[in-house]
Amino acid sequence: MGCSFSGLNAFYDAVNGGGDVWINDNRFRIVRQLGEGGFAYVFLVKEVLPDSSSASSPLSKKVKDPSHLSDDGTYAMKKVLIQNNEQLELVREEIRVSSLFSHPNLLPLLDHAIISVKATPDGPRNHEAYLLFPVHLDGTLLDNAKAMKAKKEFFSTSDVLQIFRQLCAGLKHMHSLEPPYAHNDVKPGNILITHRKGQPPVAIMMDFGSARPARRQIRSRSEALQLQEWASEHCSAPIRAPELWDCPSHADIDERTDIWSLGCTLYAIMYGVSPFEYALGESGGSLQLAIVNAQIKWPGGPNPPYPEALHKFVTWMLQPQAAVRPRIDDIIIHVDKLISKFSQ
Repeated sequence: MGCSFSGLNAFYDAVNGGGDVWINDNRFRIVRQLGEGGFAYVFLVKEVLPDSSSASSPLSKKVKDPSHLSDDGTYAMKKVLIQNNEQLELVREEIRVSSLFSHPNLLPLLDHAIISVKATPDGPRNHEAYLLFPVHLDGTLLDNAKAMKAKKEFFSTSDVLQIFRQLCAGLKHMHSLEPPYAHNDVKPGNILITHRKGQPPVAIMMDFGSARPARRQIRSRSEALQLQEWASEHCSAPIRAPELWDCPSHADIDERTDIWSLGCTLYAIMYGVSPFEYALGESGGSLQLAIVNAQIKWPGGPNPPYPEALHKFVTWMLQPQAAVRPRIDDIIIHVDKLISKFSQ
């Protein structure tokens, strides 16, 4: 999917005070801001349909899967302020990579535009990107974990496994591509949760800005250091695999970096935090040391506690040696067994 450049593709409509945004042929009204981080802002937007009352949404012609279209015309729009060419290439890569995936548990990119803007008449030209996604207003797993922790609530064993199974399905899609892709930042903040009455929550993985082909041959110290530097910028520290903290000069990196992060995320679904964050609060504690030595601590949980089988499952994924870490197909076989054993 290419990125289109045009001053008309996406712009704030000056007539009504910056309330409307165009993304290609589709007009959206900004309802409210949902979040922000770095140079990006996420807004809740509502599609403004053409004047003709019988007119269908122009977006329906662009979106491949009709189930991604909103019943009430609301969507999430991510606006990225691009300061330099390096950031521009990163956004283009995120758009390109997002277009590779098509799976119910991976957030689809519905439309996008990159435009050239001038902050001042005499100033340099910068760019802004507008990315359109389905909206999930129940927030991320991280948001839910914080709210549940405050109330001393926990997911049931059944819901833990059902949420985790959906994440596995999304990752399997990425790991099964040719070449396989790693997400590289599987964490609670990148998982959208939608609650359903009488059913397990729906879990959808998002943010493919760090996703890259998973397999890399490291054959020198400089290549190892390059990988570590890249990982320090693109893979969140608490869920970063040991081989990305301290990469050998001769190593074959593969998609099992995601399996480590998946193990951290299963722990977080259960306990609301990732397994090594305790090291940040300890005097003289080192997150890197806790991770490379896989020093897991099990906090107090629900009553009755989670089955020991779930702790063993987490430990199986959090093996410091990537070569003995399971692959996604092994994980799915095991989680299905646990679901049949522990789900009511």
